[in-house]
Amino acid sequence: MSALFVRAAALRSPLRAALRPRLHQLRPRSSKASKPPAAKADAVSGGAATPGAAPGPGPVPFWQRLGPVTRAVEAYGRSQRARPYATQVVGAFFIYLCADLGAQRIGGREYDAARTGRTLFIGLAAAIPYYRWFVFLSRNFNYTSRVRSIATKVAMNQLCFTPTFNTYFFGAQALLAGDGLAATAERVRDTVPTSWLNSFKVWPAVVVFSFTFLPMEYRSIFSGFIAVGWQTYLSYLNKQAELREQARMLAATSTIAVAGRGSQTAAVAP
Repeated sequence: MSALFVRAAALRSPLRAALRPRLHQLRPRSSKASKPPAAKADAVSGGAATPGAAPGPGPVPFWQRLGPVTRAVEAYGRSQRARPYATQVVGAFFIYLCADLGAQRIGGREYDAARTGRTLFIGLAAAIPYYRWFVFLSRNFNYTSRVRSIATKVAMNQLCFTPTFNTYFFGAQALLAGDGLAATAERVRDTVPTSWLNSFKVWPAVVVFSFTFLPMEYRSIFSGFIAVGWQTYLSYLNKQAELREQARMLAATSTIAVAGRGSQTAAVAP
């Protein structure tokens, strides 16, 4: 009997030795051992990207998905960075041309080409100073408080630049039309206070948006887009002032003529 047990044990030993590698391969691995190194690293770092890994592409901004509009704006930005003065002059030409044509169309009177020429001359002469002013605002009044910086830029633009530019615009319109100094001063008094007060409805918001959200090379095209409507208003206001001056001159001429006829009648009467 003991001999049988000894023989059975001798047979089981080689069998166990042969099956042990296969049993080891079939044994299920623990979840800790099966976790890949990257997943383990992510679990330890809380999902943070591994050092040296390239970040994935972020979402594309809306304004970069507008097709031809995006390409046109980007082309303007490249031109503004490469040739800022030439870009400003070309932009001013189209701004003042569209503004005067719109103002004359609103007035409903016959087209005046000389008036368009005067407006273009005034706009082209002011293009570079206008650009330099906004460059000056960009480089100055930059405080630690962003709100204080933008508020100061708005105040400087409204209190210094706007009345100066409006005086130049309306005064130059009168002088180029052949008016004398007295008539030019009257034109300025008739238009600048009204235009300055109305500018508070438009330009503070434009300046805040420009200096808050736009890079420097795109501020000109944004303000230029707004300026088309604003210059249309200024041209219309200038035309209304011209009509009022003409009406006053006609009234004065009529009064003088009536007075002259009255004096002649009195002289002829016996």
